[in-house]
Amino acid sequence: MKLGILFYLFKKLIPRNIQIRLRRIRASCLRSKYANIWPINEENGEQPENWQGWPEKKQFALVLTHDVESKNGLSKCRKLAQLDRKHGFRSVFNFIPEKYNVPEDLRHYLASIDFEIGVHGVVHDGKLFQSRSIFNQRAVIINSYLKEWGAVGFRAPAMHHNLDWLQELHIEYDLSTFDTDPFEPQSDGVNTIFPFWVPRERSDDGYVEMPYTLAQDHGLFIILKEENIDIWIKKMDWIVQKGGMVLLNTHPDYMNFNGQDLTLEEYPATYYEEFLVYIKNNYTDLYWHTLPKELAKFWTSQYK
Repeated sequence: MKLGILFYLFKKLIPRNIQIRLRRIRASCLRSKYANIWPINEENGEQPENWQGWPEKKQFALVLTHDVESKNGLSKCRKLAQLDRKHGFRSVFNFIPEKYNVPEDLRHYLASIDFEIGVHGVVHDGKLFQSRSIFNQRAVIINSYLKEWGAVGFRAPAMHHNLDWLQELHIEYDLSTFDTDPFEPQSDGVNTIFPFWVPRERSDDGYVEMPYTLAQDHGLFIILKEENIDIWIKKMDWIVQKGGMVLLNTHPDYMNFNGQDLTLEEYPATYYEEFLVYIKNNYTDLYWHTLPKELAKFWTSQYK
C-alpha cells in the first residue's frame, strides 16, 4: 500500500512514457518471480464450503466489468456497450464521479439496455485508503453517488482495498480485489476464484466481494505487451474446469476501436471481441452470464 501512495505522490513529476517504461521493467521481473502463481494459482480453485453450484446448473459464472478512467474512456462507452450487446452480453460500467462529468443520458442509456452502473471511487489520486479520516470523508461522497445513481456496487481506483473500511459504504458488492495479481500496487490477492461474503461488524448485514479472476487489459496488453488473448483463454479454461467465476475488468480508455495506429496506451478492441466470441463458440449454454448486482443477490441468499 505504501508503494502505491508513493507512486501517486511522484506520478505527476514523471512523464507518462517513462512511467510506462518503468512499470514494464518492474513487471518483467515480477513475471519471472511469480510464475508459479500468475496467471494461475492452483490453490485458488477450491470451491466454497457447502458449495451448491451456480443458478440454472451452469458450469461457471461470467461477469464483465468496465472501469472508465478518463474523459477519453467516457467517449468510448457507447461503442463498448454496443460491442457487448452485439454478442449478447451485458456488463457494468464503473465511473469516477468527480474526475469527469458523467452524462445523465449515458447512465440512462446503459440502464435502458439492461446494463449496470457502479461507482469507481471519487477521484483517482491513490488516497482513498491513505488514512481512516480521508476514507470516512470520501465514503460520505461515495454513498451520495450510489444513492443518486441507484447503484449498489463499488470498485476502488487502482484496486486498493480494505475490506473492513468498505463496510462504511452502502453497497451490496465490491469489486476491488483479485484472486492473484502480483503486478498490482497492493498485490495481496484473496486467493479464490469465487465470490465471498464480508460481514459487517455489529450487524447481520454485509456485502459480497467479487475478485477479478482474469488479468486486467492495461496490465496485460500495455505493460506486459502481450499481442494476443492467450493468457485470458488459458486462465478462463482453467476457471471453467474448477467451476468458478470468470470476472474480467477492461477499460474503454485503452481500447482502439478505429483500427488506426495505436497510441502508447492502446490495444485493439478486437482483442476484447475475440474473447467474447471465444466464450460464445466454446461454452454455449455452460455459463451463467450475470451482472454483479444479480450475482450479489444470489450469493447473499446462499452464503449470508
